[in-house]
Amino acid sequence: MANIQSQIKRNRQNEKRRLRNRNTRGAARSADSAARKSLVNETPETAQAVLKAVSALDKAVEKGVMHKNTVARRKSRLMKALAALTKKSA
Repeated sequence: MANIQSQIKRNRQNEKRRLRNRNTRGAARSADSAARKSLVNETPETAQAVLKAVSALDKAVEKGVMHKNTVARRKSRLMKALAALTKKSA
């Protein structure tokens, strides 16, 4: 346990930020996995699920919770899979 006042305050701030970031990161991960599942199952709501995932991932980047390149890679994979699915069904 820290006994320096500034470090005690820093620990409190870090804990608050960790909990706040956890919600955003969890929402992004959930949306991403839901979109991937809908891509595999080829449900009618696949495009909506992918757009929701892209939105959640973008919010995570805006808030500084996830790295921009990680999100760009995930979005690219989702969009590539969606394009392949629509090309296959058409």
